[in-house]
Amino acid sequence: MTAAGDGLWRPDNVTACWCAAEAGDVAGEHSGAPRGGHPDDARLFGPDAVRTLRVAFEEVTWLLGRGYPLRTAIRTAGDHHQLATRQRLALQRAACSDAQRASRLARCAPSSSLQGAEANIDGFNLIITLEVALAGGLLVRGPERALRDLAGLRGSYAPIAETDAALDRIGDALSGAGAARARFLLDAAIPSSGRLRARILERLGGAPLSIEATLVPDPDRLLAGAAGVISSDSVVLDRCVRWVNLADEIVGARVPAARVVELVPRGGDAGA
Repeated sequence: MTAAGDGLWRPDNVTACWCAAEAGDVAGEHSGAPRGGHPDDARLFGPDAVRTLRVAFEEVTWLLGRGYPLRTAIRTAGDHHQLATRQRLALQRAACSDAQRASRLARCAPSSSLQGAEANIDGFNLIITLEVALAGGLLVRGPERALRDLAGLRGSYAPIAETDAALDRIGDALSGAGAARARFLLDAAIPSSGRLRARILERLGGAPLSIEATLVPDPDRLLAGAAGVISSDSVVLDRCVRWVNLADEIVGARVPAARVVELVPRGGDAGA
């Protein structure tokens, strides 16, 4: 990794190849874009780096709470700590103000709340998060305990070897919670959304609950104002009535080897 004159960090050739596939270029799109670990993750998210990231995350939280735009907050903290692009992405994916964190936590319910009820699932969000966990990729846990991946695959998605295992774990978790119905909302504009819909219906067709998978133009709009929402998307979490942190429950119980970076230490608090 080398530093550029604008203060941002630029990847070397090996990392650039990985990032190109991650961003959805021809190679990544046709081979199934990568879900596993980034070549620089051991360094970028090692113990010393995580300590720095936690300080930077506190600074971002402080700035957001005082009205600074997210982009400005990330740039300010990132430049101050000389963070690499992927580290800044981790902050960006998980950052929120203290007020947002408190609101999200107040509206978060355990999976047991789905008993006899409907689960409204942000399909790509949940499935990709679990694919990344199963493939050995990196997840970051934010202040409201939601897990986010750094894969950046929404525009170039294709099912991979871990897709069925992810769906199996989702089905087991929903069945165990006693959900009556699961409605997967899939962004129709994303390539392979039709293939994923078919995969969901085939893989979960025998589950002891009603399974629906629908291609829609804007899943976020339909999830806003809904209850029983399963997502880690910040926009969705800020707008839904109630949400279930199912990805975190599944990873904790069914993917014990998952690589999770805690941006806020357990028992700690984000911001001042």
